[in-house]
Amino acid sequence: MRLKSALIFLTMLAAPLAAAAPLPAPQQVEISDGNVTLHAQLFRPDGDGPFPVVIALHGCGGLASRSEPVLPRYRDWAEQLLTTGHAVLLPDSYGSRELGPQCRTKEHQVQIRRERVADINAARQWLVQQKWVAHDRISLVGWGNGAAALLWAVRPQMWSRNNEPDFRSAIAFYPDCRSSSGLGWSARVPTLVLIGGRDDVASPSACHQMVDGARGRSALARIVVYPDAYHGFDRANLPLHVIAASSDVAIDERGHVGTDTDARKDAQKRVSEWLAR
Repeated sequence: MRLKSALIFLTMLAAPLAAAAPLPAPQQVEISDGNVTLHAQLFRPDGDGPFPVVIALHGCGGLASRSEPVLPRYRDWAEQLLTTGHAVLLPDSYGSRELGPQCRTKEHQVQIRRERVADINAARQWLVQQKWVAHDRISLVGWGNGAAALLWAVRPQMWSRNNEPDFRSAIAFYPDCRSSSGLGWSARVPTLVLIGGRDDVASPSACHQMVDGARGRSALARIVVYPDAYHGFDRANLPLHVIAASSDVAIDERGHVGTDTDARKDAQKRVSEWLAR
């Protein structure tokens, strides 16, 4: 009996360890994007598909580090999206151009309206050529700078009928909405904006103005403002702190950043529901 009890106890201990198995290494793919070969990291479920796919767009800090092809914040989301049956493609807009992070650079060498939107469209064109992809279920998720690029990519005037099928939906985490709100933004696909009410890196009020102004002349657009959350609220285990003055181009110039556990949990649920539409 003691041996049997010990085996049951060990099995119970092993179960959570098995559930917490590390995410498999991503596969690097190369995508032709005009004069640039766009490097991207691909996380894909087991099997032949067809799978829905999320094109995930990194922020101004970039996708990778010297030791990791995908930073933990994006691996974390890739793992969550895999559990819902999605493949995840992460284009590296900076590394593909032999550039580092762009947060504190005065003149961005990768413009969100041009290069990053071109990368988004190139990623979609590559995906629709893959047999394992559900071509009518390709969505966009972006953070910060990547979210701002997403807002441009879903504007009606950026769409060419020759590129059908279009994106299924889009989700923007704490984008800088100030330029979009001033230019009469609207979306051609269902678009969800998630931002903290205390975000002092981006602007919650500008995002509210942008989404409110699109009503009546846009596809479904929604905004969720988490009242007590700051920039980067969806990141795991990041204590809230003030961004210090620094020459580090991987860090935003100002404001606060940190995890908000309740907002993070709610955002995970909303992302899953929005992508399932």
